[in-house]
Amino acid sequence: MVETHYAVVDPGTGQEVRSYPTASDDQVRAAITSAHSAYREWARPASVADRAKCAQRASELLVERRDQFAAIIGREMGKPLDEALMEVDFSASIFAYYATNAETFLADEDIPLSWGEGSSILRREPVGVLLGIMPWNFPVYQVARFAAPNLVAGNTILLKHAPQCPESAAALSQLFLDAGFPEGAYVNIYATNEQVADVIADKRVQGISLTGSERAGAAVAEIAGRNLKKVVLELGGSDPFIVLSSDDLNATVEAAVMARVGNNGQACNAGKRMIVHEDLYDDFVAKFTERMTSIPASPLSSEMAALHLEDQVRSAVAGGATLAGADERRGAWFAPGVLSDVSGAIAKDELFGPVAMVFKVRDEDEAIAAANDTDFGLGSYIFTTDPVQATRVAEQLEAGMVFINGVGAMGPEHPFGGVKRSGFGRELGRVGIEEFLNRKMIRTVR
Repeated sequence: MVETHYAVVDPGTGQEVRSYPTASDDQVRAAITSAHSAYREWARPASVADRAKCAQRASELLVERRDQFAAIIGREMGKPLDEALMEVDFSASIFAYYATNAETFLADEDIPLSWGEGSSILRREPVGVLLGIMPWNFPVYQVARFAAPNLVAGNTILLKHAPQCPESAAALSQLFLDAGFPEGAYVNIYATNEQVADVIADKRVQGISLTGSERAGAAVAEIAGRNLKKVVLELGGSDPFIVLSSDDLNATVEAAVMARVGNNGQACNAGKRMIVHEDLYDDFVAKFTERMTSIPASPLSSEMAALHLEDQVRSAVAGGATLAGADERRGAWFAPGVLSDVSGAIAKDELFGPVAMVFKVRDEDEAIAAANDTDFGLGSYIFTTDPVQATRVAEQLEAGMVFINGVGAMGPEHPFGGVKRSGFGRELGRVGIEEFLNRKMIRTVR
């Protein structure tokens, strides 16, 4: 059996706070049975309204326990308190959003007939037990955006959290029980990778959602494909931050800094590649570099994460790039920095931490080409004073999400997901609740 060590390790000190026992094979099998049994009651006779009430209560409990959850997030992956509180609040808004809109989203839909008499409807029904495999960078939010729509839809959930997030996993499991969800509707499992493969293969499990690395996504998709299971994958990103014009360069630079160092740069949809028109490039880079290098070092989620980022930066410099800042790593602590004159494979890669890459382009077409010159296609940012240009560029970007003249503009109503090697499927918004539904057609002839 592949051992997985579930433990809270303070990234600021490298000290283990508490460890949690990995589930036995019997416990994992019991978890599947519990979720499958609960589905029979949770899908029906429980109504959409009943499920929405539980989701609304989950939202309220997240607000009531925001300080508790924020403290856990800080212990697990080093997130600053203000950002952790924002994460909990956003998670609460996701549950409230689906509680409010569930009946509308799941209502029967009339299908106009092209011939014959009678009626035809599209009915949205749950499919059963789902497995969620979650990462460490947003310990509560990642769970909320998967669990909220699917629980309201009537599915039940097995949740395998990241090994460094066992405390938030346990706290969330308790929150769902306290919110009135029945035993088995949401089951936390401290499973190994080997056990996860067995869960995916189990015929009672109907779908899998993973947020994580390309390697993890490919491995899960391969197992799911062999077992004919639907998968939603949200993987990496090397999101472009395109600056074509600005009437307030200082504000644009601040937006770029926020896009790069939010969550200490550990976000799949962070702005990672700053692509700047040559007319603004020198001023932008000077101001951006000054701001980035004035930010003190903070801990990444783990020393391993910091070492990986350090290796990437060294590789870029060895390939001819110029580095400003990012010259301090102590354990998991990493100082922000800026790479210019980047070439080779690293220019298209994802730097998961507070290091940005800057690129100069001659015009709009070159900016679009540079933005699309990556295997990823998650999010993107466009800053321009020309709204027509913004729309034109947005239409040509190979990305699942485009933000024009702003960062941090996500809401629970906005679908989240990407294209290319950033994965497939969507979470959040109306389309997020559609991923794991049986859209059943019912035709009545008379």
